[in-house]
Amino acid sequence: MRDGFAFEELSRDGDARTGRFTTPHAIVQTPAFMPVGTQGSVKAMSPDEIAAMGTRLILANTYHLWLRPGAQTVDALGGLHGFTTWDGAFLTDSGGYQVFSLSSLRKIDDDGVSFRSHLDGSERRLTPEEAMRVQMALGSDIAMVLDECPPGDGERAVVQSAMRRTSAWARRCLAVPQRDDRPQARFGIVQGATDLAFRRAHLDDIASLGCDGVALGGFSVGEPIPVMYELLADLGPRMPRERPRYLMGVGTPIDLLHGIGSGIDLFDCVLPTRNGRNGQALTWHGRVNVKQARHARDDRPLDERCDCPCCTRFSRAYLRHLFVAGEILALRLLTQHNLHLYARLTRAARDAITAGTYASFARDTEARMREGDELGPPDPRK
Repeated sequence: MRDGFAFEELSRDGDARTGRFTTPHAIVQTPAFMPVGTQGSVKAMSPDEIAAMGTRLILANTYHLWLRPGAQTVDALGGLHGFTTWDGAFLTDSGGYQVFSLSSLRKIDDDGVSFRSHLDGSERRLTPEEAMRVQMALGSDIAMVLDECPPGDGERAVVQSAMRRTSAWARRCLAVPQRDDRPQARFGIVQGATDLAFRRAHLDDIASLGCDGVALGGFSVGEPIPVMYELLADLGPRMPRERPRYLMGVGTPIDLLHGIGSGIDLFDCVLPTRNGRNGQALTWHGRVNVKQARHARDDRPLDERCDCPCCTRFSRAYLRHLFVAGEILALRLLTQHNLHLYARLTRAARDAITAGTYASFARDTEARMREGDELGPPDPRK
């Protein structure tokens, strides 16, 4: 791993592990969850509020910052750290997810991707070299290589094409010279949809490239959740032990329990912030929908086990009132609570791994979350 970066595995319990990931701006204790700050801001939260949760690594989006305010502007203002005043570490996605999510606005070929901006319709060209140039200008601690994410139910030929292209682009990304003033770790991305043989083969290919970390992409894009868990259980332990392992875009608290049990170190997802803004709290006993009338006179906190500022001060009744009345404070409090839960969940997982009790911790936590869920048991097909 390049200067300024280091990863050390600290303890193991089965396939689950704890670690210490050192970056130029922060030391990240793993397993860890990265809140998503697409535009350089975790929605509704200040940098100080994020740091108070113990979070030291957040994710920003290359594609969106490339369009607005532009990489040159961010670079001139001190990179993401100077621009946002976040004193922890940043990971930037390469724009690869937008290759999947904005499929109606892009054309892809072996050289790169042509986008029609969703902001003003202008034509923009993203190649592996441009993706790395933009991420160097942003100054993130961790830069992802450009990849192509196929649909979870994509045909065999489509998945194979995405794997081939992702490998070729990874080699081009890793060949781009680094800036001396802003060293970055560069992570490769494994594709392969739900085909285990494809996934294993692509993992071997990406891991052989000498990238500083390895990520699993292309999950939570329409495949059945039980299938994802089966794949993680096989792939996680196969990922390089000496490098950080990252599961991209996943997921629910229960997803994290399964991922951690499979040896994954890093996670990100928009779910805790997006669901909070839509009136849903994620708790140790499952989901709570504050919009429901049952909470109109409920003086209990969202979660008796939670010590976040929301739960230690406000009732469900007050939160429901704020949300129904359209008060911004409701969105802030629910977002803060959800992110606090993820920080506490990963901290509790680290403690359980260290104590050698992770299997029982994960089993009991998942059972409690499913049993108390207000919205009913999840569809096993999803």
